[in-house]
Amino acid sequence: MKNIVIGILGTRLDQKGLGKKRWNYWRPSVSLLMQDNFQVNEFVLLHQIQEQALAELVMQDMRTQNPTALIHNYLVAYENPWDFEQVYNQLYQFARSYEFNPEQNNYYVHITTGTHVAQICLFLLTEANYIPAKLIQTSPAKGSLKGTYQIIDLDLSRYDQIASRFAKEAQEGINYLKGGIATRNKAFNHLIEQLEQVSIRSAAPIFLTGATGVGKSQLAKRIFDLKKQRGQVSGRLVEVNCATLRGDNAMSALFGHTKGAFTGAVMARTGLLREADKGLLFLDEIGELGLDEQAMLLRAIEDKVFTPFGSDKEVNSDFQLIAGTNRDLFEQVRRGKFREDLLARINLWTYQLPSLKERLEDLEPNIDYELQQFTHKIGHKVSFNQAARAQYSKFAHSPKALWRANFRDLNSSITRMATLAKGGRITEELVQLEIERLCYDWDSFQVKKSTTDESLLSLCSEEILANLDLFDRMQLIQVLKICRQSRSLADAGRCLFNISRTQRASQNDSHRLRVYLQKYGLNFEFIQKASVPTLDNFQSP
Repeated sequence: MKNIVIGILGTRLDQKGLGKKRWNYWRPSVSLLMQDNFQVNEFVLLHQIQEQALAELVMQDMRTQNPTALIHNYLVAYENPWDFEQVYNQLYQFARSYEFNPEQNNYYVHITTGTHVAQICLFLLTEANYIPAKLIQTSPAKGSLKGTYQIIDLDLSRYDQIASRFAKEAQEGINYLKGGIATRNKAFNHLIEQLEQVSIRSAAPIFLTGATGVGKSQLAKRIFDLKKQRGQVSGRLVEVNCATLRGDNAMSALFGHTKGAFTGAVMARTGLLREADKGLLFLDEIGELGLDEQAMLLRAIEDKVFTPFGSDKEVNSDFQLIAGTNRDLFEQVRRGKFREDLLARINLWTYQLPSLKERLEDLEPNIDYELQQFTHKIGHKVSFNQAARAQYSKFAHSPKALWRANFRDLNSSITRMATLAKGGRITEELVQLEIERLCYDWDSFQVKKSTTDESLLSLCSEEILANLDLFDRMQLIQVLKICRQSRSLADAGRCLFNISRTQRASQNDSHRLRVYLQKYGLNFEFIQKASVPTLDNFQSP
């Protein structure tokens, strides 16, 4: 690969007179062509038009040192070499116009020459990768025209001590996002590791999904705190549960309103989006927002402007959005309940938080965490005795433990036992009472199957019944009842199609009924023989 150097003409350091005596002095740009172990294949010398004569002389001397190198110049135009904006714009234009090919060439930016402003601008353009290069710094050496050089790679991960510091800082951020809990679930740990990078590197929306109680709100707060620690935000965290917003109240709460915008608006209101300026806005249950609010939110995210309710003037707010939901927003889009363009905008960084049942290997450290939090709040230590801990852990990992509300269930469970623990010890008796309490609560949520449902399940598959509307279910029950009371398929057909059969030229009632039953995987003979007495006694409502 070729080595290509980009440097600025040094009007002082490269200027050592016009005669032969100039060869008695160290000159930074020329010295690079003298190095034995650094081959320059091409040198781009940046200078202003009024420096043309000096530039021609310096390039001539560079060619003398290395006749095989391609030496050429690039003109920049700034009136004041100490004006940051002028210098940066000119060097930026060079970076955008030059055709870099990092796959074929190694690029180096020489930052020894030029004003300090120019050196800073070259550094910034290189650090931002507009110039895909390493830095090269030359310096004089006593008794040597060559001097010395040092290559500086801005990929800081290549430096052991710096990389170690970065890794430590990243690990601290990861631990903070996990609440200090030593989680073991690989999928969750990988999620948090990536989220730590996104939190400190991006101001784009973050989308947290998952069931109720998986920790979306807590994670949003920790993301904000982490960004605050790293200087990423200067504003505040504003949280709102969109399920609590309805009608005019939703518009007013989010975007603010003017005085008199609607009945009862006796004072102007700032709105949550403006309160989140320079900070972070957490919209939990974003799927509950109405379509009008969604449209305004989309513009606020993209353009950082919106119009308060009742106003004709736009206002600004530069906030980062974290959205949370336990709904399937893609399904909501298909149903016309959620805007597709808004979903596309917030779906850049999406993280599906796993349920507690999917993270049972993290149960033990989370139990310890809940006990620590309770101890910190109450002021005295609470713990399990050994047998009670084993008893609770066995139940918590068993199929009986549904953990419907996920970590909220765990928090409530530990809080109850810790509160009732005499002398700070949770006993087997307390654990047994808690297990009974949890099982009762969870069982209360279970859908109770009626005797009629059980009868249907003895005839039809659960999959078929799960996809039946109540109308179709009631119709099927009545058809089955008639079939069981009839002597033949034809008798049942005549009873069921008693009106429509008189209006048809062909009265094939048996065929019509047979086709209907086949939709549910049934036949008349099977229905007759099956033992389902509760179906015979069924009375339709």
